[in-house]
Amino acid sequence: MMNMKKTIYALSLAALVLCVYSCRSNDDFTDTIFNTDIPDVDAKSATGPFDQWLYDNFVVPYNTEIQYKFNLPASKLEYLLAPSEYKKSQLLSHFIKYLFYEVYTKYAGDEFMKKYGPRIFHFIGSSAYSTTTGTEELGYASAGVKITLLKVNEMKYWTPTDPYTAKDIDDLNEHQFHTMHHEFSHILHQTKSYPVSFGQVTPGDYDGRDWQDRDSVLSHTLGFVTHYGSSAIYEDFVETLSCAITNNDCRWMYTIIDACANGGVKEGDKERIYEFIDSLEIEGLDDPSKPWNKFTIMKEKAVDSETGEETERFVPDFHERDARDHAEKTVTYTKEKEFTSFRDYLDNWVEIDTSSETGGMNAILKKYDIATEWYTSQWGLHLFEIRREVRQRQNKVNDFVRDNVTIYEYQ
Repeated sequence: MMNMKKTIYALSLAALVLCVYSCRSNDDFTDTIFNTDIPDVDAKSATGPFDQWLYDNFVVPYNTEIQYKFNLPASKLEYLLAPSEYKKSQLLSHFIKYLFYEVYTKYAGDEFMKKYGPRIFHFIGSSAYSTTTGTEELGYASAGVKITLLKVNEMKYWTPTDPYTAKDIDDLNEHQFHTMHHEFSHILHQTKSYPVSFGQVTPGDYDGRDWQDRDSVLSHTLGFVTHYGSSAIYEDFVETLSCAITNNDCRWMYTIIDACANGGVKEGDKERIYEFIDSLEIEGLDDPSKPWNKFTIMKEKAVDSETGEETERFVPDFHERDARDHAEKTVTYTKEKEFTSFRDYLDNWVEIDTSSETGGMNAILKKYDIATEWYTSQWGLHLFEIRREVRQRQNKVNDFVRDNVTIYEYQ
């Protein structure tokens, strides 16, 4: 048996030497064995000019593919989905380059998005609704490689006579860019894990099954920036990051008002809340025309129809309808106090919570302390600096489209 092993080994070694000698003696080395005469883009196709632009602006610099043509195998077959419109796909592609890739490249360097950016963006024209929960999906990701963006056809199409308004930017953030930053944050934390301490802030309040049944006031009272963030720790983490970048001023101020209303502020938090608002660069705390300076706090009384048990909480009037729609008990609302100033609300009405429980604005502040420190220590990025850059670019979006965007017709 030993002789046989030695014989096989000797034959294998001889074959290897022969192979190497043969290769070196008879073959001329070339750069590639593949046919390089095939062009990367079919210039004769109906979409050739746009495909070439995508190749030059995404494939070459970032190794990223934009799949704007309907890709049935890559779609969720349980949904009825529509392809994205050609012109709106072009506009969205330009926005992704201008408002996403160029932002991170500016602050993290040329190699950052080449290494960590998504490999595929997949466009879907329509919405997608879950058949199990009834909730609307705004987008989804696959294995940290592909991000699918929905509702592309609901984007406003820019024209010189009908440019983008603040409302159009808000829609773009809500339907596409919040999803983009959410899913990209997943890629980042799957590469360098988020701190364990993040999940210890509100450990008992995550609900992976019925998170969609929570109203805005309850989610914010528990210390979550969104309903979906309350579904799992890792979703909470990426929602914390993506909301900092994409939420507008009004949404942030409403979140803060909600989170302070029902015992969510600890000693020293009021000063930190003003610092947090400054970090978000929200102005207008003394402007009476701003919606967050004119609102009413309602007292909600809920009665359980089976037990007769009564519960009370405070609900800002801007979320009263949402609270009613989610109520599983009989609820009534009475006016508690009207406010014409956020400062009056926070400084004089909001009470300091002395209990040992953590929730509301105190929990949100703790989570942002953890998330922003991780963002900087692990990636060298400053979260609110990214928010500032995105907002500045959004404010110039009409000039950007007018001066830099070419929309191609079918050839």
